[in-house]
Amino acid sequence: MKDREAMIEDFRKRFFVAVILTIPVLALSPLIQSFAGFELSFAGSDHVLLLFSTAIFLYGGYPFLRGMAREVSQKSPGMMTLIGIATGISFFYSAAVVLGIPGKFFFWELATLIDVMLLGHWMEMRSVLSASRSVEKLAELLPAEAHVLRDGSVVDIPLSELKKGDMAVVKPGEKIPADAVISEGKTTVNESMLTGESRPVSKKEGDEVIGGSINGDASITVEIKSTGKGTYLSKIINLVKETQKSKSRMQGLADRAAFWLTIIGISAGFITMAFWASRQDFAFALERAVTVMVITCPHALGLAIPLVVAVSTSIAATHGFLIRNRTQFENARTLDAVVFDKTGTLTRGKFEVSGVKSLGRKYKSGDILELAASLESVSEHSIGAGIVKNAEKKGIRISSPKSSKTIPGKGIRGEIRKKKVVVANSAYAKELGYGPEKEGGGKTTVYVIVDDELAGSISLEDRIRDESFDAVKRLSSMGIRCIMLTGDNEDVAAKVAENLGIEEYFAEVLPEKKVEIIKNIQKKGLKVAMVGDGINDAPALVQSDLGVAIGAGTDVAVESADIVLARNDPMDIPAIIGLSRKTYGKMLQNLGWATGYNAIAIPLAAGVLYSQGIVLSPAAGALLMSVSTIIVAFNARLLRL
Repeated sequence: MKDREAMIEDFRKRFFVAVILTIPVLALSPLIQSFAGFELSFAGSDHVLLLFSTAIFLYGGYPFLRGMAREVSQKSPGMMTLIGIATGISFFYSAAVVLGIPGKFFFWELATLIDVMLLGHWMEMRSVLSASRSVEKLAELLPAEAHVLRDGSVVDIPLSELKKGDMAVVKPGEKIPADAVISEGKTTVNESMLTGESRPVSKKEGDEVIGGSINGDASITVEIKSTGKGTYLSKIINLVKETQKSKSRMQGLADRAAFWLTIIGISAGFITMAFWASRQDFAFALERAVTVMVITCPHALGLAIPLVVAVSTSIAATHGFLIRNRTQFENARTLDAVVFDKTGTLTRGKFEVSGVKSLGRKYKSGDILELAASLESVSEHSIGAGIVKNAEKKGIRISSPKSSKTIPGKGIRGEIRKKKVVVANSAYAKELGYGPEKEGGGKTTVYVIVDDELAGSISLEDRIRDESFDAVKRLSSMGIRCIMLTGDNEDVAAKVAENLGIEEYFAEVLPEKKVEIIKNIQKKGLKVAMVGDGINDAPALVQSDLGVAIGAGTDVAVESADIVLARNDPMDIPAIIGLSRKTYGKMLQNLGWATGYNAIAIPLAAGVLYSQGIVLSPAAGALLMSVSTIIVAFNARLLRL
């Protein structure tokens, strides 16, 4: 970024110096004198004109000559080659005329051409810098200092000295210095610049906070968990950098087109010069050739795609969409179906116990809840967390299991106080031969089996997210089918699907079976996205045409996903698809403009309308070329709207 800023400053300086040197060139040029109605001539005036023009050519034209040398050495001629050839021919021909060969020099055309090219590149680079400054803006989210507790007092230290385990005080309205956990206090936190969550998020003791987010209305003390490259913000910045470096599939097409446009520009320039040399004086023919080469510069074509990539990537990052696979993101515009994992995606993923039922004589409901909670205390499953939370709420003592084993997609088994205990979903309970009765109401039911005897059941509810209703409606309006997968029983799946308006769903699906379902959908000729938590859903995320890990929070290293979402909001899915469609549209618009501009500008520069009195000067051609490039940059920035 600093190198680019230095280049912008260099172009700015060269532009102003060249403009100052152009004033005497214009004053000493016979054509300008004739047009302005004055005469300025003295002995050696032509040589003075050559002197000023040489200074403009060498100082003002240096970036283009250097660029031409680099492109030629890399055997990749482009914009700089065209400009270098055009200005070089103009200068050396005019210098030869001053030194004695017959002809007309056009130093003023050379000077104004270089002036306009410098101005155009200066303005264009400023526009490009503004469009691709997202990484810098993200880095600016962190404060310069942190208020750290040291020996009972608060000390301000530079952020670079902050370490894991430090206790830091964050005052109302201040930025949180690094990823941390609240150890004291209760507040709200604005995470909009990091996760796209527009509403302040309530935080209490034990909750995680993200470095760069803004503390709300109360002072808090936090324990630093990650610093430097390990923080969420640093991971985002690295992902954005990598994505912006990655090339769009359309970029290859644009690069090839830019290369051939350069070849066409050089060829068309010399053909134009040969054509007009047989009909007009050589100076006129040379002017036509120079204008053709300048106006054909493929800069707009070369920038058409990278600028859109930079802007769309920064938009995604600031809204909590972290793009890991650029190609798959661009392909999201062609999706036919979206498959949602139910728990934690369409629902809140926070199960609440709605009832405990004894199914035998040995154990009462309190005993059943105690045994289940004790076994589930070592589980990370959301159902287990709900059972444990309910037991704690009721003041039930939770024991540590002597042993335990999780059966993915089925339940958990272990030993509690010399009793063999199994907490199983309905499918696993049937598999074990207990055949529990189906329960209605759309509730999730697990069965507690103690010493090979069915002891009881626990019913839980997982509320549908409010955003899920809007997400399904939005996707349907976009012509995209919504499909739901769940390991839950048929009754629960049917109830959730009915409430959301999802016509197609799969119930009692084991994690390893999700891949088969994705494959079967793809066999129907549909391009499908899989939306899940990135853990049990990893194989399905990889198999799908677009894998989206939703609700990753501060963990952005979900290797199986093409896109990682920082929050649990299903509405982000239609937003991703919408951004993909708009990104592709902007790419097409930019490519269409860049190619259409050249299709019209090249014949005009060659003099096809000369008989109508319409002739472009090299400076006018340079102006049109620069304006075309700036239009492409501006159009890319319109994505933000």
